[in-house]
Amino acid sequence: MPRQPINDLVAFLAVAREQSFTKAAAKLGVSQSALSHTITGLEKRLGVRLLTRNTRSVSSTQASERLLQNVGPHMDEIEGELAALSEFRDKPAGAIRITVGEHAANAVIWPALAKLLPDYPDIHVEVIVDYGLTDIVAERYDAGVRLGEQVAKDMIAVRIGPDMRMAAIGSPDYFARRPQPLTPHDLTEHSCINMRLPTHGGIYAWEFEKDGREVRVRVEGQLVFNNIALRLNAALDGLGLAYLPADVVQPYIGDGRLVRVLEDWCPPFPGYHLYYPSRRQASAAFALLVNALRYRA
Repeated sequence: MPRQPINDLVAFLAVAREQSFTKAAAKLGVSQSALSHTITGLEKRLGVRLLTRNTRSVSSTQASERLLQNVGPHMDEIEGELAALSEFRDKPAGAIRITVGEHAANAVIWPALAKLLPDYPDIHVEVIVDYGLTDIVAERYDAGVRLGEQVAKDMIAVRIGPDMRMAAIGSPDYFARRPQPLTPHDLTEHSCINMRLPTHGGIYAWEFEKDGREVRVRVEGQLVFNNIALRLNAALDGLGLAYLPADVVQPYIGDGRLVRVLEDWCPPFPGYHLYYPSRRQASAAFALLVNALRYRA
């Protein structure tokens, strides 16, 4: 049997992993028709059907699953080794993909990139903002960012930020109409601005702790958002109480536009960590980024 072109196998892996010609074509930077033609040609040369197509979805066959399981990891290793060759260049080069939450992206990732990238024009970084607990191996990210206690045990974790605190806040206008809560349970009597978590599909329960006692409160209100900016704006406009990272709201507390409550119920907790698989062959570009992000107290 003739040797299969490497690009055809790369195309197959993209479609099989994405389960979509549309997503795979966008990822590879080719047209859907060209990608479909490539897969059809590969199937003809192999003499087996790899993908079952219909108008809405793509599914794998038994042959496809075998090829994906046995060839996929080797292709990933080849890509990793090729990326690692950048260490022999005068300056590191390569592409790095990171999945990260909104707050960490703004507070930690962007400041580091803004300092690093001007000196290394051949390093390209893709940052995907996502609150979900993404499987970075399955989704082919080089690394992810989570709070310290959320990092899986089989990952290498590098601390990239200080301890954090949350802050329950409201506007002076809001508190002119409602008394300030004295305990977390008092929040059930207030209009609160909620956040929906994509991973579980539910509403985030506000978490508090004092003297070793942990309290989770499910609050209610008129508004639900999935980002920080809108929750902050709603609180500033007096539409309810919000629960946000303390560093985000501190400037508004300082100038009197927001009032902080329940501060004694919001102790510090482990901050952000960059994590990546222990078996990952780190390229010079990735090692440089990790060093730039590493938290130094």
